[in-house]
Amino acid sequence: MRMGELLDSQSEYVLKRQAVRSLCRKERTVDDLAEEDFMLDITQKGVDMKIGLDIASLAHKKLVDRIVLVAGDSDIVPAAKHARREGIDFVLDPMWHTITPSLREHVDAIETRCLPAAAPASPRSRG
Repeated sequence: MRMGELLDSQSEYVLKRQAVRSLCRKERTVDDLAEEDFMLDITQKGVDMKIGLDIASLAHKKLVDRIVLVAGDSDIVPAAKHARREGIDFVLDPMWHTITPSLREHVDAIETRCLPAAAPASPRSRG
């Protein structure tokens, strides 16, 4: 797993949608806002670049035959293209998310390996 870098300048508190709606509808004023109306928005930077470098390194050194990437970001297309040119089987697991046509074009297979969370069972009537 690759972790990005968190900088103070890349995190901020933002208003939740419901709070914005109630302000726009004039149902509340700014003075009415409370802590639960905000959420911390954190953005990681550099993750795609690090993953791309890992893919390129593994492919160039012929250390693997197959790469399975769990993601759906088309920023990884150049690394996927490089791996495939090096003869690596490149498999993408987008975890049920829609992926762009350009990403689909540059992978060998799209496979989802894990099952989605099960829906809660509906109560059965007895009787």
